[in-house]
Amino acid sequence: MSHLSRTQNMDLVARVRRIAGQVGAVERALQADKSCTEVLHLVAAVRGAVNGLLDEIIAEHLRAHVARPGLTDEERVGGAEELLAVIRRYSK
Repeated sequence: MSHLSRTQNMDLVARVRRIAGQVGAVERALQADKSCTEVLHLVAAVRGAVNGLLDEIIAEHLRAHVARPGLTDEERVGGAEELLAVIRRYSK
């Protein structure tokens, strides 16, 4: 995502690292034979974190590839189609 500032990019990387830590916690809980409830809570937290990351990236895509002033109609349509493809894939 070359259009992001260095700070925005680092914020996203930090989110991904937190998600990786959460996934590691799920793995450790499974290895330690924790209760289903504990594992489900951990997995739900991972899902929420991934959804938050997805929301951020979707919002940035919209700003940069659909709503940014100066884009051609063709660029806007392309950006919208890319996003629609991702949403359809995610919602399956």
